[in-house]
Formats: sequence, structure tokens, C-alpha cells
Amino acid sequence: MKAGIVGLPNVGKSTLFNCLSNAKAQSANFPFCTIEPNIGVVNVPDQRLEKLEELVNPERVLPATVEIVDIAGLVKGASKGEGLGNQFLGNIRETDAILHVLRCFDNDNVVHVDGSVDPIRDKETIDMELQLKDLESVEKKLDKVKRAAKTGNKEAQKEEAVLSALKEGLEAGKSVRAIQVGKDDYEEFVKPLQLITDKPVMYVCNVDEAAAVDGNAYVEKVKEAVSDENAEVIFLAVGTEADITELETYEERQMFLEDLGLSEPGSAKLIRGAYKLLDLETYFTAGEKEVRAWTIPVGATAPQAAGVIHTDFEKGFIRAEVISYDDYVKYGSEAKVKEAGRMRVEGKEYIVKDGDVMHFRFNV
Repeated sequence: MKAGIVGLPNVGKSTLFNCLSNAKAQSANFPFCTIEPNIGVVNVPDQRLEKLEELVNPERVLPATVEIVDIAGLVKGASKGEGLGNQFLGNIRETDAILHVLRCFDNDNVVHVDGSVDPIRDKETIDMELQLKDLESVEKKLDKVKRAAKTGNKEAQKEEAVLSALKEGLEAGKSVRAIQVGKDDYEEFVKPLQLITDKPVMYVCNVDEAAAVDGNAYVEKVKEAVSDENAEVIFLAVGTEADITELETYEERQMFLEDLGLSEPGSAKLIRGAYKLLDLETYFTAGEKEVRAWTIPVGATAPQAAGVIHTDFEKGFIRAEVISYDDYVKYGSEAKVKEAGRMRVEGKEYIVKDGDVMHFRFNV
């Protein structure tokens, strides 16, 4: 699952990417890896993992990860192929969620492509390019569907009505995620189109150091502007975060954060937000060899969760032994949880809960 960082040139996208990719910011002991120059695998900060490490004392600890893609800066006219338009739109289509970086700080030394700082205008510039691209896709599909609808095909007529509503919304400058469509119609007709403005989005307001704790007026404007979009808004001082990652030791980084009045780097908040945006959650395995966080989609069953470890686990699934994270911490070890009768045995229908500590029985 990938989240793509988008924004106009010079808003702080690459600084943010470098910041996220320098995982020292999140943690004292986990490395980061870059698959390609613009794709990074970032560890998801999770205090529960640290707590399990403390209790189990394993040989190694493996956190959950999320892929972050740094997508080239977008310019006006990208939907018509301006700048790196086609490549940009191709890259963004391949991601599962969007982290939209907006410049929310004044600084005469950092040039703005449009000459002044206005995050709402910047957001609209990018939205418009993405909406135009989606409009193109919807119109293409609608042309085909209309021909079938004319023959009296009921299903095609239903689809025509949904696509026409999408077309109308996009022409009015709305993103697909802000257009009201019934749940069944959405699943059947909208979701398969994989439209760019239908992807979940988080607006990342890049503020200056003075606004790192409480945000500023620009951030409030952004929150107001996206209130109908079901989108998350967070703010962080990207330049300051970059300075923090330059510090050598974990202790120095913590001191810097405390001086700013922050309990953790904003980038940690962003990574967790991206994880949530992708509709992901975590379960753990805990043993002497390793304590590990595994990533699953929200709503995964026990066999599906087992399949993340190995496909054989899913095929030959017999049962799962499950301890809730809170019980593990309360009793302090697997043995004590068993003694207290708090370990559960779950079957194929069990829906895994975020934070479950699991052990699978399987037969292949």
C-alpha cells in the first residue's frame, strides 16, 4: 500500500520525503530503506511495539511499514501534459492515498511559483488538474454506457445516472470524494474507475517553527476549505523536522522536540495518519526470536491475517490463539495471560482487532 506526496513545486514535498525517509526522526533503532530514488519504506511508529519488546526481550524487533512516494511537483496544465504532467498523473494513479502538502508559511527567501502564499489557491490548482483528469475518464466511460442505456439496458441506465452525477460534480469543481453517491452504486460503478480524486487524502500544512505546536491562520483556512471532503488535516514544520533528523543521537532529538514543546516529531503523526488513511491496522506476534508488527487491512479475518506471514498459514489455517494487547501488558507475559484464562481461541470467522497479539495453528 502506497501513499503519494503531492503538491506544487517548492512547498516542501521533497524535504518532507527526506525527513520521513531519515527514520532516525521516529525511532532510536530502526533503519529506513529506499526502493527507488522517490519511493521509501517508512516504519510506522508504535509505542505498543516498544512495550512488547520490553516485556518479551526478543532477539529482534520488526515494525510495520508503509510505502511513501515522492511525486514530482505539479504545475498548471498537467492534465494536458504540461511539465511532467502525464508522468505525475500516472504516478499518483498508482498510489492508494494522497498526502497533499500545502505551503502555510511566509518566507521571502523561498520563492512561490505563483508569487504569493495562498494554500487554498494552491489546493485548488492541484484539485483542478486532478479533477480534469478524472472528468476525462468519466466522460470516456459515460459515452460507452449511454450507447448501452439507449437499448433499454436497465443496469446501463442506472450506471448512466451515477456517471452523469459524477460528471456534473467534477465540472462544478468538486472532487469525487465530495460527491454524494449511494453505497451500492459507489461499489458497483465508481470504485472500479479508480479515480484520482476519489482516493483518501490528508492535507499536510507545512508551517514555520513558530506554528509547529498550535498551527496558524493558514491552517485554519485549510480546515474550513476541506470540511466537506472527509479529509484529515495535519500541520508540521517540515524545515524544523529536517533539522531534527540531522541530530546524531535519539537523546538530542528528544531534547530539541521538548524545547519546541512537542512530544514527538510531526512526521511520526503523519506516518500514523497515512497508515490510517490507507485503512490499515496492526497485529503483533511476540516470541523470543522476534516481536513483530504485521500490517492488515481493517476488517481482515484470522486466516487472512495469517496469510500475511505466509500463504501456507492461510491455506492450512486451523485456529488462532489471541491475546489482546491490553491483557498482555496487564499480565506481563504469555504464560501469565494463559494462567489468568485471558487467552482466546478463535476460528476462521474471527475479525482481527488492532493490537491483537496472535499465534497461528495451521496444517499444510
